[in-house]
Amino acid sequence: MSELGDFLKAKRATLSPEDVGLPAVGNPRRVEGLRREEVALLAAVSVDHYTRLEQGRVAAASDNLLAGIARALRLTDEEHEYLRMLVQARPTRRGRSEPEVSTAMRDLLDALPTPALVLGPRTDILAWNAAAAALFVDFAEIPAHQRALVRLVFLEPRIRTLFKNWEQVGAEAVDRLRMAAARTPGDPRLLQLVGELSVHDIDFRRWWAGHGVRTMAGGRKTLRHPVVGDLEIDWQVLQVLSSPGQTLVTYTAPAGSPGHEALRILGSWSAVAPGRSEPTVAGEVPGADLAELAGSDESGPGVPSRVV
Repeated sequence: MSELGDFLKAKRATLSPEDVGLPAVGNPRRVEGLRREEVALLAAVSVDHYTRLEQGRVAAASDNLLAGIARALRLTDEEHEYLRMLVQARPTRRGRSEPEVSTAMRDLLDALPTPALVLGPRTDILAWNAAAAALFVDFAEIPAHQRALVRLVFLEPRIRTLFKNWEQVGAEAVDRLRMAAARTPGDPRLLQLVGELSVHDIDFRRWWAGHGVRTMAGGRKTLRHPVVGDLEIDWQVLQVLSSPGQTLVTYTAPAGSPGHEALRILGSWSAVAPGRSEPTVAGEVPGADLAELAGSDESGPGVPSRVV
């Protein structure tokens, strides 16, 4: 079955007739969740038309039809958008080159005192600043073809162990990857990434099979950092309009909060220890005393951002 069919079937399975105000006809029911005819009734469409849509035998579907199905299946706004993208999917052109990070964007990364990344459409980390390397890891140590953020969340121990609530972070990362897959259907590199993660991580396989979707819009993360300890940080996503497919992700914390102080210390560290993402000894900063950095009001100039 196609991704569209798998998605609709998965969403049907999460609802019972009682959930949508229908009588539970047949007990026990042979089909988990709603039947196709029940969805068709709720969406005000013929059973045949809905069946053909779920089986991928409909070339196009109107916005009204998709809105009716979204209401019938109680889809979120993100799931409704995902459904629309699946129906209107056009195969990704093979062999297209990755968008380059502009000089202006690199200058912006260098100027930001807070950790920041530039991501590509597959969550590839295209560029980063020194503060981001201090917060996460020196991405230059990781081969470019393995530098997808979602891959690092699952397969890079230094990243995975940073998150105190890793299961939530991992599940949400999978949901965002599925949304990215709908934007670039048939992308061979993205399919390869999904295959690699499915082979190597049982949690990824489980969450991918759940057909959850989520946009990349920001939120809050709780980290356990080997240098500055526990901290809460907010992350925001900005679209790079001059380079479609690229996003700028920044990490901040409210002024006066422990997280804000921790980011300031890491920023100071990145300024005095260029090119390093980890201290020689946990809790010790090469070339500077961590206590001195904590007491300093000057973070110093950042080191140049790294790009692929």
